[in-house]
Amino acid sequence: MPEADVTYADVKFSRSKARGEIICPQCSLLCSHLFKAQTCLKCGAGWEEHGGKCYYFNTNRTSWSDSRASCRDLGGDLVKIDSREEQDFEDKFWIGLTDSETEGRWLWADGSPLNESFWSGKEPDNWNGKNPSGEDCVRMGEKGGAEDLKCWFDSSCDIPHKSICEKSAETGSYVCV
Repeated sequence: MPEADVTYADVKFSRSKARGEIICPQCSLLCSHLFKAQTCLKCGAGWEEHGGKCYYFNTNRTSWSDSRASCRDLGGDLVKIDSREEQDFEDKFWIGLTDSETEGRWLWADGSPLNESFWSGKEPDNWNGKNPSGEDCVRMGEKGGAEDLKCWFDSSCDIPHKSICEKSAETGSYVCV
């Protein structure tokens, strides 16, 4: 293509931190044409978007119930692992799985049954060596010499661990100014 047939434009795009929108200050006409009817996924400050969901990695170590309350205060819940891809994305945190209502009947925090699992070796084992009530909550991560560091382990719900909150990503739109 001859150079005379090429149109060049010096366009600068930036992402608005406050609204998560794309800003095109130099040429709103070009911007609106490029992003016409396109949407984007948005999460709040401190959240990470992955696969249409938002994740908040809480590094404060709290009990399972305190972790869940914190997630709910942020507009989400403890993470529910639905796939190997999601399992590989997260590690070493409380997840939203418990059998606290009925021993051996594992339910997600939203009440849905366990369909996909990534238990380590002989887990769940409901070990009651440190806590007579056993282990009714689930964390993911490393235990001893586990080869797969992203496995699940039942644990006493009172032991403080980090946690992962999850919520659906919001659909936003690009704005040209």
